[in-house]
Order: sequence, then structure tokens, then C-alpha cells
Amino acid sequence: MQKIIPCLWFDGQAEAAARYYTSLLPNSRIDRVTRSPIDTPSGPAGTVLTVEFTLAGQNYFGLNGGPQFPFTEAVSFQIMCDDQAEVDRLWTALTADGGSPSACSWLKDRWGLSWQIVPKRLIELIQDPDPGRAQRAMGAMMTMTKIDIAGVERAADGRE
Repeated sequence: MQKIIPCLWFDGQAEAAARYYTSLLPNSRIDRVTRSPIDTPSGPAGTVLTVEFTLAGQNYFGLNGGPQFPFTEAVSFQIMCDDQAEVDRLWTALTADGGSPSACSWLKDRWGLSWQIVPKRLIELIQDPDPGRAQRAMGAMMTMTKIDIAGVERAADGRE
């Protein structure tokens, strides 16, 4: 059993969000949906109260707690991507239907949760032992919204 499980507070959309997130990544599923046995400030008896779900092998707990505590950028989730196709697919999916892009691989999804869609290659390049390559890669990343792996590689190599 996982010792620490992140709890995500939603305003009535925990099940919809969990179903969407689990559709995006392998090794993901809805584990349990619990309905409230009584009326609560977040909804009447019978409405979804919590959703337990697994996202890429990690357990999460979604709570329909109401509008009091919206998400902020103070907490975000990184998705480490193997290639540009995965970056593009996840970026498009998470910014769809009201999501919004930000800078340097960050975005907010339609529920306001912040994500970082990070190519593994980006991390390799900004950790390059050659300080010039790392600086050029980091400089290129700082100008991007969605990360373009080929663009970061060209910059690291001094071709841009």
C-alpha cells in the first residue's frame, strides 16, 4: 500500500477529472467511487463524494469538497515524456476544453490543476556536463511554452 496519497480537492468534478486523467496514461484506472450517504456542503446525499484512482501507477484521492479551495500553481504534477509525440498528445489533451498553456512546459487543465509536460530529453540537456550546452538548452526552454525537443537540441548544439 502506498504510504502517501495526494488528495485533490474539486468543486463537484472529481469523478469527471479522474476519468479524464486515467484515459491519458497507461497503468491508470478508477479504483473506487464513493457517494455521500448524507447531505453535505458540497452536495446532497447520493452525489459523488470521493474518487480513488490510479494514475500511471500512483494512487490519488479526489474529493468533491466544494468551491472554497481552488487549485493554484503552488502544486503541480510533472509528466515525464519519452518523445515529442507524447508531449504533443498530452499537451493537447490537457489544454483542451478550457485548459490554458503557460511557460516552460507548464499548463493548467480545465479544472485548474497545473501540470508540467516535460520531455526526458530536456532534463538530459539541461544537466549536460558541458556548461555551454546546458546553458543553451535552458535558454531555449525559457523561450518556449510547449517544449520542442528538436529546438532545444539545436540550441544545445549551438545551431540556433
